Amino acid sequence: MEKVEIYDTTLRDGEQSPGCSLNEEEKVQVAQQLEHLHVDVIEAGFPAASPEDFKAVQKIAKIVKKSTVTGLARSIKSDIDTAWEALKETENPRIHIFIATSPIHMADKLKKSPEEVLKMAVESVSYAHKCFPQIEFSCEDASRSDYPFMSRVIEGAIKAGASVINLPDTVGYCSPEEYSGMFRYVQEHVPGIEKVRLSCHCHNDLGMAAANTLASIETGVRQVECTINGVGERAGNAALEEIAVALHVRKDHYKMMTQLKMNEIAKTSRMISRFMNSPIAATKPVVGANAFAHEAGIHQDGVLKNPQTYEIISPALIGLDSGKLVLGKHSGRHALRNKATEMGIHLTDEQVNQSFHVFKALADQKKVVTDQDLRILFAPFQRAAIR
Repeated sequence: MEKVEIYDTTLRDGEQSPGCSLNEEEKVQVAQQLEHLHVDVIEAGFPAASPEDFKAVQKIAKIVKKSTVTGLARSIKSDIDTAWEALKETENPRIHIFIATSPIHMADKLKKSPEEVLKMAVESVSYAHKCFPQIEFSCEDASRSDYPFMSRVIEGAIKAGASVINLPDTVGYCSPEEYSGMFRYVQEHVPGIEKVRLSCHCHNDLGMAAANTLASIETGVRQVECTINGVGERAGNAALEEIAVALHVRKDHYKMMTQLKMNEIAKTSRMISRFMNSPIAATKPVVGANAFAHEAGIHQDGVLKNPQTYEIISPALIGLDSGKLVLGKHSGRHALRNKATEMGIHLTDEQVNQSFHVFKALADQKKVVTDQDLRILFAPFQRAAIR
């Protein structure tokens, strides 16, 4: 199977999520955990953004050895110089240069003509190429760009020395068909595109970041930019854990692999949630509290007989012990008996039937029946067993 490289931007794009900023020590700890997770590339920050960001990127670049460390820079020389100072001591310095190529960004944000943007892109990549052995170039807001013009910018960047071309869906605008179509277009119209690695970077404004990322992989993208828990600006980025697990579970379809240490996913997810003070929604795919929880009686019965009936992802895959059966008003006798056994209480069929009716009445009054509730419920049967 071909390999898809995982480019983690939790420390850059993820940290731009309101209220999720990290201090230097937290950033270093996260970078070390990402290295332990075996991500291919860690985007450690935006060195020119602030002195604090510069110091954090510089420190991470010195400490991390197994993952490539990179920093973001605008298409201006001062940003590139600052990035070099922060990254020059890493073993394989890499820079990520970007400039907007969509009409709305060029006209209203940059106040530049398309020809000026093209010139800036080529000159900045050429300038960075004097120091950096690896250069990633991004067309910001690629999904809303004019494809023929953007293709000229990409061609110029490749000729100037870019080795990775990233086409972001910066505002989460695309459908999967549109996003994959954009990559097909540049593959067909940009000379030299076969010499570089294509990268995707998807935002989740319309809830399609993961779908768009996976669609781009099917079109030849071999680097995916994502964040732990999908943290990021506005509605966030494509979630690393969702992409990684989708590629693993559906390897029959995608026929792709990553080098991630999958059983570190849950640990990494909890670290980011804690450091960024960003709670994970219970229904969040892969890492949410309910991702492996079952309350419906039919589901519980199936899982007790064979977990694969309702769990396409093994909890152990991401570093969890097991799924859990939540006892509530939808639960059945099989789950109740199983819970009693877990508590060391072995019920007869008659005792299961007797306790089940009481359990159902209690479950109608409470959202979740707790272990303490069950101890009280099962107490008469325990006393009977002792006598």
